[in-house]
Amino acid sequence: MSRKKGFEAEDLACSYLQNNDFEIIKRNFFCKYGEIDIIALKNKTLHFVEVKSGKGFEPIYAITPAKILKITKTIHFFLLQYDPQTQYCIDALIIKDNEISLIENITL
Repeated sequence: MSRKKGFEAEDLACSYLQNNDFEIIKRNFFCKYGEIDIIALKNKTLHFVEVKSGKGFEPIYAITPAKILKITKTIHFFLLQYDPQTQYCIDALIIKDNEISLIENITL
């Protein structure tokens, strides 16, 4: 996916999250371990959201165990700066065929 399409998908994802009572804390957080697409807050829990979109395939399959490991390391780095005691979860926001699905706690 091109970077432009990625930003468009993340814009849709942010709108979806805000319409569902999430507060967007940060977008495209980068560190030496990786990148988090969206960091959002809802009910005192930080949600680290990986956005995937595509046509002709299931975007969820692009979130591999290796990707989750990179996300987890990036989360730990972020929490050291934010608040290590904060409750958090890793979510996937899937955009396919103009439908948006939020899958919470994808590591459970």
